[in-house]
Amino acid sequence: MTSDVMGNGKKKTDPALTDLYANLQKAANLPSTEEELAFLNELLQSKELNALVNIHNRILGNVERRRCFPIPALSDGMHVLADVLELLLQQPQRTEECQELFLMLQKPLLQGLLCAHDAVAQKDYYPHLPDIPVEEDDGEQTIKIVQLVKSNEPLTGTQSAEPIVGATIKTDEGTGKIVIARVMHGGAADRSGLIHVGDEVVEVNGINVEGKEPNDVLAILQSSEGTITFKLVPAESRLNSRESKVRVRAHFDYDSSTDPYIPCKEAGLDFKKGDVLHIVCQDDQYWWQARKEGDKNMRAGLIPSRALQEKRILHERESQNGDEENAENDDFDRELIATYEEVAKLYPRPGIFRPVVLIGPPGVGRNELKRRLIDTDPEKFRTPTPFTSRSIKPGEVDGKEYFFVPREQMEADIEKGKYIEFGEYKGNLYGTSADSVKVIVNSGHVCILNPHYQALKMLRTPQLKPYIVYISPPSLDILKETRMANHARSTFDVDNSRGFTEDEFKDMIRHSERIEFLYEHFFDETIVNNDLVVAFGKLLTAVNRVETEPLWVPASWVQ
Repeated sequence: MTSDVMGNGKKKTDPALTDLYANLQKAANLPSTEEELAFLNELLQSKELNALVNIHNRILGNVERRRCFPIPALSDGMHVLADVLELLLQQPQRTEECQELFLMLQKPLLQGLLCAHDAVAQKDYYPHLPDIPVEEDDGEQTIKIVQLVKSNEPLTGTQSAEPIVGATIKTDEGTGKIVIARVMHGGAADRSGLIHVGDEVVEVNGINVEGKEPNDVLAILQSSEGTITFKLVPAESRLNSRESKVRVRAHFDYDSSTDPYIPCKEAGLDFKKGDVLHIVCQDDQYWWQARKEGDKNMRAGLIPSRALQEKRILHERESQNGDEENAENDDFDRELIATYEEVAKLYPRPGIFRPVVLIGPPGVGRNELKRRLIDTDPEKFRTPTPFTSRSIKPGEVDGKEYFFVPREQMEADIEKGKYIEFGEYKGNLYGTSADSVKVIVNSGHVCILNPHYQALKMLRTPQLKPYIVYISPPSLDILKETRMANHARSTFDVDNSRGFTEDEFKDMIRHSERIEFLYEHFFDETIVNNDLVVAFGKLLTAVNRVETEPLWVPASWVQ
């Protein structure tokens, strides 16, 4: 009977196991079966047991060696400090040294240091769990007993033990038993590795829960102090739920405190539109477990699943459509419901820059922002030359202001999807080809675009990987005030000789609302243009960030 000893490559017989094995050979007259003796014989000679014994002996040896290390002179420094302060107070006439010592001993930093010293000296590192009572095996049912340390978080919800032990409970519809409904990743129950979904709760702190409601169990947990002991019947089948690596960007705000359907409000994870979430578990059809990306809190929270949120949005839209029978629905993409989008980090690529796309309603100032950006470095920032079917005019150069092509050829290319946007003006076609954007990107320049918002579906592809900046107008009052103060010329006027009208301002706001409704989930950045200088500064910052920082993009772009 041997076991491996690390370091010298030899095998060593453990004396204790050798003696035990020898005694076992003499135990033939004991009341035991041949099968039991054979089992013990095999166990005592197994490599695994011998390896464990070796590890045990090494740990004990390390403990003995550590005894030569310095040990604390005392473990009640705070009590000594209190005694010293009391003695100083009793002095009838205190010297300057006594006064200085008295003040120093009352400083929070010193007292905190002594508290930490006492905790280490007393080896008060972990909560102390009481001994688990020994259960007699009745031969009918497997029982496991699990002890957890109660969290300090308050319990205010119903039908959930989550704030206390990191799990939710429910009444099983078929059996009427109290069972574990959900184990929250990162919570106490999950860290223990002993509590699983489907386990039946038999007792809590010695109190039988048969016939009780989940709220009754929660009351027991709430009144418990220190440790909580569960007696559980293990679930027949248990899934090994590993933490996923999925990250998503949320396209809606979520406040768990106002959600009437969440199983446990205390377990909810609140987030804002645009937040990146780490989805750690998607086992539940309607409630996912997630953390905010970068959040150091290891305990996950509940969020509505994609399927649940889509149902909610559809219901809300159907209700709104019923109230607005004459609403304009001409270009609204009703089948596109933005909830979550799986994302991954995209790192800057040397010599290849992502196109910067400026989206916004007509008249909001995109053209001026684009012009100013290109003027800062014309060699770096480029914009594609548009195509047109109209005839070339005297003085124009093909490929400078426009590429001039026959209408038939342009119509054929549009049909093949070669244009990211196109339109007709005074009987002539105008458009921007996808190839012209790729040429700029592949030549090492930053392509700047300000297309119609409907072009986003053509632009937002894994090949181009655009950074989309939405230029938003401010509120109607501020919009009118700022444009009039700067004598802004209307972009709706061919001669650009007059200011904006009241109706044009309102149209700008209306178009903005439509764009946001349709495509807000595509925006990487939103800049409100209530001051052109400020808006341009924000645009420059955004462009620099795209070139230098890893940013979240659709996961398909980095696969």
